[in-house]
Amino acid sequence: MRAATTLSVVVLAAAGIGHAVVSSLDAGIARVDAFKDMKNRPRAGHGTNILLVGTDGRDKISEQQRQAYHLGGAPCHCTDTIMIVHISEDRNRATVVSLPRDSYVEVPEHVDLNSGQRHGPHPLKLNAAYAEGGPQLTVRTVEGMTHLKIDHYLEVDFTSFMKTVDVLGGVTICTPTPLKDSYTGLDLTAGTHTLMGGQALQYVRSRHLDAASDLGRMKRQQKFLAALIGRATSSGVLLNPIRFRDVTRAVLGSVRADEGFGADELLDLGRAMRTFSPSSSEFTTVPIGQMNFPVKGIGSTLKWNQPAADKLFQSLRDDKPLTTDRPKSAPAPATVEVDPHQIKVQVENGTATSGLGKRVDAALAAAGFATTRLPVAAADHAVKRTIVSYDPRWDRSARSLAAALPGSELRAVPGQGAVLKVTAGADFKAVRKVRVANPAEPEPSPSVVRGDEELCSGT
Repeated sequence: MRAATTLSVVVLAAAGIGHAVVSSLDAGIARVDAFKDMKNRPRAGHGTNILLVGTDGRDKISEQQRQAYHLGGAPCHCTDTIMIVHISEDRNRATVVSLPRDSYVEVPEHVDLNSGQRHGPHPLKLNAAYAEGGPQLTVRTVEGMTHLKIDHYLEVDFTSFMKTVDVLGGVTICTPTPLKDSYTGLDLTAGTHTLMGGQALQYVRSRHLDAASDLGRMKRQQKFLAALIGRATSSGVLLNPIRFRDVTRAVLGSVRADEGFGADELLDLGRAMRTFSPSSSEFTTVPIGQMNFPVKGIGSTLKWNQPAADKLFQSLRDDKPLTTDRPKSAPAPATVEVDPHQIKVQVENGTATSGLGKRVDAALAAAGFATTRLPVAAADHAVKRTIVSYDPRWDRSARSLAAALPGSELRAVPGQGAVLKVTAGADFKAVRKVRVANPAEPEPSPSVVRGDEELCSGT
């Protein structure tokens, strides 16, 4: 009886602490009316849809952090990251759909937050909707594009992101190739790394690592989010009231949320995630119909493959999983700007491995590139990461070639001329097939992966 009584007291106390903590935090959350005066909204489906946006807000960043993590410069007051997080009605699954920030959109009529002028419907890039009309215009634009009713809005800035990762004790990610981005300062060797807040922010912000640019960055963000879920659900955070308090304080201390996203909703999500594992989550990107879609006055945008996108969002409305138990398929060909037959390539072997140059040359030729068929030995025989050297005048060709060599480093060499040079490094594994972007042809449907497929082996 004494043991049972003690256990009951502990359970009740833990529950009380949890509710008291979340209730107190609820009062401190910065609120935003993301749904003010919204009319003619989409019909609600099953489950819960949260619009998660990451802004470039850096007001609370210290000078040391600015220097260490390359966070200088003026913020654009726009959304760098835009995701729809769908929590299934039975609370057993989370589906995350990334929306490219450069997506072509038609924003509805609104009042410009900067000038106070009323604008009629007009084209924009999706991330610019926040700058013109704040969270409300962002929600209205996303609902108009997806026909999904957004139930909650959550806005995260640089500070809250770093604090969350730090309080969890870091997040483990792995990379088969080195990752180096001079813009963000990211510099990771191939292998497994535990990233703390600042370095994690560099990882999810980097988009100058390869030819995939922002689409590649979204893949890494999805990979990181899967690892973050794995960390949170496996570390006892959601079962320990004190640790739960610390995490929620870090997360909610500098976020903005809609009025309805309060203590009860937080506790509900916390309880649901106690049974989560990485395999409970799935990730994808909205299907793209045309890359580099030009819009006068805006520039190059990404146009969705609307039929495929409609099918994706209908699955969310119907609360259906996007993944099923299926064999892994070969990666889809990478979409490139320049026909590989027009790209002249000289291959060099940058390692001590005999025959590697011939193997790389043959693989590139089989993929359609105009190789010299006469590979040579490089001056340096200890190259770890494959390098694509190019004259800046042929930068589009260089990006197209780099897409066929995942993880390769682009290196500008003014005056090199029309022939691109590939220095094969020890990281070379295979050449990826490529396809030329065709405006009349939609992009292949993006892959859908479960969270456990994104984790490092053995974690």
